[in-house]
Amino acid sequence: MFAIDRLLLIGPLLVLLGIASSRFSARVGLPVLVLFIAVGMVAGSEGLGGIAFEDYALAHAVGTAALAIILFDGGLRTSVSSVRAVLAPALSLATLGVALTAAITGGAAILLLDLPPLHGLLLGAIVGSTDAAAVFSVMRSSGVDVDERVSSTLEVESGMNDPMAVFLVLAVVMALQEGLGVAGGALLLVRQVVVGGAVGWMVGRASSWALGRLRLSAAGLYPVFTTSVGLLAYGAAATAGGSGFLSVYLAGVIVGSRPLVFRRGILLFHDGAAWLAQISLFLMLGLLSFPSRLVDVAGPGLLIAGTLVLVARPGAVSVALAPFGFSWRERLFLSWAGLRGAVPIVLAIYPLLFGVSRAPLLFDLTFFVVILSAITQGWSLPLVARVLGLQRSRPPAPLVELEISSLQDVNGDIVEYGIPPDSSAAGRLVRDLALPDTAVVAMIARGSSVIPPRGSTVIQPGDHVFVVITAARDQVDRVFGPRRLEVTTEGTAVAADAHAVVSAERDPSGSRTTFPLPRDTRLRDLEDFYGVVVPDALADRTVAEELTRRLGPGLRVGRGIDLGGAKVHVRSLADDGSVEGVELYVPPPAD
Repeated sequence: MFAIDRLLLIGPLLVLLGIASSRFSARVGLPVLVLFIAVGMVAGSEGLGGIAFEDYALAHAVGTAALAIILFDGGLRTSVSSVRAVLAPALSLATLGVALTAAITGGAAILLLDLPPLHGLLLGAIVGSTDAAAVFSVMRSSGVDVDERVSSTLEVESGMNDPMAVFLVLAVVMALQEGLGVAGGALLLVRQVVVGGAVGWMVGRASSWALGRLRLSAAGLYPVFTTSVGLLAYGAAATAGGSGFLSVYLAGVIVGSRPLVFRRGILLFHDGAAWLAQISLFLMLGLLSFPSRLVDVAGPGLLIAGTLVLVARPGAVSVALAPFGFSWRERLFLSWAGLRGAVPIVLAIYPLLFGVSRAPLLFDLTFFVVILSAITQGWSLPLVARVLGLQRSRPPAPLVELEISSLQDVNGDIVEYGIPPDSSAAGRLVRDLALPDTAVVAMIARGSSVIPPRGSTVIQPGDHVFVVITAARDQVDRVFGPRRLEVTTEGTAVAADAHAVVSAERDPSGSRTTFPLPRDTRLRDLEDFYGVVVPDALADRTVAEELTRRLGPGLRVGRGIDLGGAKVHVRSLADDGSVEGVELYVPPPAD
């Protein structure tokens, strides 16, 4: 039997065991990475499987490739706008936060474990960064749903903190071996960040440009193309001396934020690839561990883990986020959510590869800290979010989906809207939604039922409404968005649309907010959905009727009327001279 035959037998069996364990993980609320590692440990040299694996160079190579795939998938699902919104606090956490965490943890290792100073700092540097694979996995599979600013800060930090972690580890390793001056250390950090960021940006922009112009003959080639882009971003940056992890994450963000041909197929492929990478990575790390050695370091490991989780990370988060206005609850959540996973273990392989003294001890301590962090923090994260009052209610995902699948760019998209009880559309007939002419309700999912929409169909809370949109997305968002409570001068709370004035879709000059409407839209619906003030006596009239009444003989294309701070224009006339198309203009919100 060839070695590859045995590998193709054992490998899939372990992956299948990992997949099966994920079902158990979901039931008990344990992070899946813990069970993946446990499966690997059971199959390892000291477990039932008896598989001997101690090839640290191969483990480093597999771990690096797996992390690149996971980071690229995470980047594809993170929009540029989300990154921009939290870039400053995320960068602060990814640089100052990691450095402070490493320094505090390293100092504790020196004092509590009697390690030499550089070895203590090396341990702190190894465990100082959060892990993207662990954060993405727990945040997206455990039901944690907190404010977008908080979750985006955590995810962007975990995707961007690797350069600082790699710099700190390599700097200490080089200092242990041959000495590293301040100038050399500063140059190493700058090169990691600048080269990694520049390569990721260039690869992301170039591949986005290419994807928009390529006409591949087979749908399956598109995810192959994007996978190659991600690996290229890592390889090019790492070869040039930059951070491959930062590069691949940024490339994913840029590619995912642009219009993508066959988007859903690409995302599904990368989701599966990321899962396979996670399972393979943590199974391999489980095989690489020795449970008996973990027992030996349990006492020191508890001290380091306790310092890291309860002192170092909270202190670093408080300092790094001080200028950014996060509440104490949000800072506490971000402290507890700083999960450790594969990245610290991969970094702990560096001292083994470079022949650093006490490297096996550092590896075992890191492994113990990661396991303890994943079990305690990962398992309890949903509970912490609820106790801190940060957990938001999230409607269940629809059991069905609707999408446009095309190998060419199309002028339109299908958007799914969950309908909470406070949605402006809840309880309304489909025909009364006052949707722009550029949007139509295509399907309603209610529980396990699919409802073909008609004008008389009532939209109910809990529904998932699928809308085909070619333009005016902002206005459609408003129609299905929540209402808010306004307080009148008498102190009475009354329901009102969440946006009093349409933020709307503007032309490139930013000077107008216009969009087409069906001619039979009632004025009452304009008031309900777009905040247009309409007298009660006119509420049941249609837009076409009011235009005809007020313009009289002057009815022609381009003419319009003022209506409660907005304007309605005649867009087109039928052959008999009646109003056929109308357009609503709402002034942009004041700055």
